[in-house]
This record gives sequence, structure tokens and C-alpha cells, in this order.
Amino acid sequence: MSNRLQQKGTQTLVPGPSDLTSFNTLGLACQADQVVVLQAHEQLPELGRQLLQNTDFFILGAGSNVVLPSQLAPLVVRVALKGIDLIEEHSEHVLVAVAAGENWHDWVASATARGWFGLENLGLIPGTVGAAPVQNIGAYGVELCERLHSVRAWQVAEQKFVTLSREQCGFGYRDSVFKRAERGQWLIVSVQFALPKAWQPVLTYPELKKHAAFAKLAAHEVSAQIVLDAVCDIRRRKLPDPSVLGNAGSFFKNPLVSSAQYQALRARFAELVAYPQADGGVKLAAGWLIEHCGFKGYRAGAVGVHAQQALVLVNYGGAQATELLALAEKIAQTVEQTFGVRLEIEPVVVASG
Repeated sequence: MSNRLQQKGTQTLVPGPSDLTSFNTLGLACQADQVVVLQAHEQLPELGRQLLQNTDFFILGAGSNVVLPSQLAPLVVRVALKGIDLIEEHSEHVLVAVAAGENWHDWVASATARGWFGLENLGLIPGTVGAAPVQNIGAYGVELCERLHSVRAWQVAEQKFVTLSREQCGFGYRDSVFKRAERGQWLIVSVQFALPKAWQPVLTYPELKKHAAFAKLAAHEVSAQIVLDAVCDIRRRKLPDPSVLGNAGSFFKNPLVSSAQYQALRARFAELVAYPQADGGVKLAAGWLIEHCGFKGYRAGAVGVHAQQALVLVNYGGAQATELLALAEKIAQTVEQTFGVRLEIEPVVVASG
């Protein structure tokens, strides 16, 4: 594992392939007008000038959480910055900077092996480290914002590096300033993590807590590696491999409703799956809502709903974004008509122009 974040390299940007079909995990057919690959920090001044001239641009990591159009006019920047840097080490925690182009799961596995804890529940989430704050990724009772210290980004308008604290990132449920209106202002180059050395498992998520790996273990015998392995096992069983069947993981957010709205729905649907929130609200399981509406295993041409996990939309091959979004809208409308709750798409839907 590299311990150098500031990698040396050519100042010249490398053009990337214009066909992005294999650069998004949904496998949607997409042709881009112009693609450049950011491989070194020295290339940022040149890239910065291009971004000022092309205010309509799109940052692409591993393409694991995006819906790409068939034709992409904006300048596409593929971030391939690499490196992991231990900035500070204290008796109780470490501060580590990880380059935006690093593979997310590889980083989680590496941190766990080194005794830097807190990321185990986020194992096997596809994508890059730089994309993680955009979505504020979360799984099995843990959200990225709980482990993130700060984000280092290139501010396009000012042509300079800026470090944003966790508070400045404006994190919400699968949301951040990088995903909202301000997303065109920033190019994330690295993410800083504050990770404890003391092991404290998070096993609040029912499916994880019931995993067979913990059945015969006393509480003190549960390690971070065991939790990571259990999380990976669950994800492999529930979610299709994007290299085999195109998908972006969970396609819809779990909707948040008030306690009163939940009670009203519970009176009509006794088996409704939901999770109480600290603020008194309730998070509904979108997968259950979709399955209850009869969409589990549904297929419409080249796209469909996964047979094992109703929250996952899939591309059987050759699909375009318009087909996938039409299916998503059909599902959302049916769920809204049935439950009075509107589902929101989780991946970033990229406009064609």
C-alpha cells in the first residue's frame, strides 16, 4: 500500500476513451464527447483551466452510482488519483488521507487489516473513495459522515485547493453539498478519515446482527475482520455482481416519514418493514414497498427488478438510461399510489446536455 498521497506525474492530461459503457456499473450505453483522465495533482492547473472554459462538466469515479445518458455532451473527468497517507497517529486514533481514485472496498479492507476501525460495515460498496462523500454512503448501521474528518477538493471558480470540514460538507441521508447545486464547484482529490484504534462493533442492523458468523461467538470474540467478512457475505448474497448483471446497488432511497404517517401505514399494512430514527421519524424499507407492489423479478425489455432484491434495478444488456428511468418512474408512481409515499432515486442521474 502506498503511503504517498502527492504522486508525481506528467502535467499533461491523458485523454480517455469516449465510450463509457464499461465505465458505469449499470452498463448503460454511453458515448461522451470528451473525456480526460486525472492521474496526478500536477495536472490540476491545466484541468482547472479547462473546467473554467467548460462550466458544464461531469466528474466520474468508478461509475457505480450514476445513471449515464446515451450521449454525454459535458467534459467528463475520470479521477484516477492514487495514494494513502498516514497524516497523524495518536494513542486512540489515526488521521489518514486517501486519494479520490482509490477503490473504496480495497481501502476498507486495508484499514481494517491495519487496526484502523470504523469502516467495516461499509465493506464491498462499489466505487471510489472520492465518490463516497458525494453520496454519503452508508450501510448496516453506519454512514460515511460518522468516520470522515474532512474533504480536500479543487475549487473550480477560485482555482485553488480547499479543505472542507465534515460540517461544511452538509451531509444528509445519501446527500451532501457535492451532490446538490454546488456539485459543479468542487473536484474531490482526497478524503481524510479519523479512525479509532479501539474496536467498537456496530451490530444494530438486524440482518447483520443475526448473521451466522456471530452465532457461537461471545461479544469479546467479535473482531472487525469478522464483521467485515459478514457484511461482504450479506452483500454478495443479496446484490448481483455488476460485472455479471449491470446494476448500481440500491436504486431508491429508503423514504423517511413522520411517526404519525408510519402508524397510519402500519394500520393498513401490518408487515410493513421500517426503522425508527433518532429524531422521531421512521425510515421505510423501500425494497419492501416495491416488492409489495409486485415488482420483484419484474422485467421490461432490457431492464428489470432483481429477483432477489427488489431495491436493485438491473440491465440485462444493451439498455439505455431512458429505459431504466421509465421503469423507475413506473415503480415510483405505483408505490406512491399504494402507500402515499414518493420514492427518490439514489444514484446521480446525469443529464445529456
